[in-house]
Amino acid sequence: MFEKILSDAEAAGATVGLSVRRPDGSSFDHNAGRGFPAASTVKIAIMITLFRQVDAGRHGLETRHTLTDADRTGGSGVLMHMDAGVAPTLRDLAYLMMSISDNAATNILIDRVGMGEVNATMRSLGMPNSVLGRPMRGRLALPGETENVAYPGEYAAMVQAILENRAASPASCAAMLGLMEKQQNDRRIARHLPQGEARPRWGTKTGSNTGVVNDVGYVFTPAGPVVIAAFVHGIADPLEGERIIGDLARAAIA
Repeated sequence: MFEKILSDAEAAGATVGLSVRRPDGSSFDHNAGRGFPAASTVKIAIMITLFRQVDAGRHGLETRHTLTDADRTGGSGVLMHMDAGVAPTLRDLAYLMMSISDNAATNILIDRVGMGEVNATMRSLGMPNSVLGRPMRGRLALPGETENVAYPGEYAAMVQAILENRAASPASCAAMLGLMEKQQNDRRIARHLPQGEARPRWGTKTGSNTGVVNDVGYVFTPAGPVVIAAFVHGIADPLEGERIIGDLARAAIA
């Protein structure tokens, strides 16, 4: 089922990491214990940390941040194009981070919740190897910088914790699923899902960089949610990376 997709991708020079968790308890892993450039998939861990701190009363989602020129950064998003003085709420920033992968919104949230606390969140969820090592810059790490690293098996477990209300309070987990379901890119895990009323519930967080195409999330099936963490590294054509992930997701929910 997965083997031909993986072998064809890797014969073409890509390295693929995949971790699938099905509602019946079965799973499939390929390079699930190998580290990959996380790109924007690490934003899931930032989101969880924010909601845990909201649960603890340390932040309110209605709290506003006033945008300054210093908040601008490279890569994806809209805040970098907006006038200083705009004052989105933390809820707005979380929406921008998850739906369109806004890097400025992400870095503002990292500053709010603390990079060390994001890593502590991952450790508490049984993720000993994945790391948030630096803010979003719209590029891979330069020499001497710590890269943001994701392990597919750990990322699948992180999404599973949200689905099972273990990542934060049940209300916060429901809100986080709602944010993941605002994902605007449906060319990866959601690539082969039907359209219209037949389209199942799904949510993901994508990640992209030079030679990097990732997607992590879930698709609801009649039996329950299938969790998929897919990482493609070393691929020249990002559209081909999206196709690989879409084909792997189709096999996962078949």
